[in-house]
Amino acid sequence: MAIVLAATGMSRAADTSPLHVTLTNGFDLICDHRETVGERVRLYLGPGSQNFLEVAGVEIASVEAAPVIQQKKDAPLNVSPAKTTNPTAEDVRGMMTRAGVKHNVDVDLLASVVRAESGGNVRAVSRTGARGLMQLMPATATELGVEDSFHPEQNINGGTAYLDALLMRYHDNIALALAAYNAGPAAVDRYHGIPPYRETRAYVARVIHEFNRRKTLAAQSAKLNAGGSGR
Repeated sequence: MAIVLAATGMSRAADTSPLHVTLTNGFDLICDHRETVGERVRLYLGPGSQNFLEVAGVEIASVEAAPVIQQKKDAPLNVSPAKTTNPTAEDVRGMMTRAGVKHNVDVDLLASVVRAESGGNVRAVSRTGARGLMQLMPATATELGVEDSFHPEQNINGGTAYLDALLMRYHDNIALALAAYNAGPAAVDRYHGIPPYRETRAYVARVIHEFNRRKTLAAQSAKLNAGGSGR
């Protein structure tokens, strides 16, 4: 499966409503619309977006209308009891909002990365030594000026700055930036796309699915609020 930039001048397929797409390799995602180009299909990640997944038609296992997702409260952060002052989910959201504004990164994308990386666990440590909410490796944290990766605001600021740099490097191609965040830019550059690593491909799909879920909920909420204000 290749990640490429959308070409201009292509006509959009008739299928333009949000879709729940399952691929034969296990990817499961919500896409804004799809476009058929010969024997390949482009699955667009957002309306008017230049980011899409391009797959062979035979790689698509099923396509359904995207379900209406009921909003759920965020799960409480599973932080170490040894830490005396734990941020609430609302606190973390505020930190992500401030970091997102500073670095021009969508807060819903940040929230999706945090959920995939640490599940909101401030004290999370991976088997490779990545730490904190956005799972910064010690060397990366040092380069970003993060003194304490377990300090939530420092971790989020550092992780957001790194994600912003990756989005700039890959010209706002979210899928490639996420792949680089997970596997490193060298791997993305070596394979000229998402590396053929099961973990990385699953990670990219998981974050994009969560990002789309959050955007769907936001759109539903805005529509309900607009309807209510008109009464």
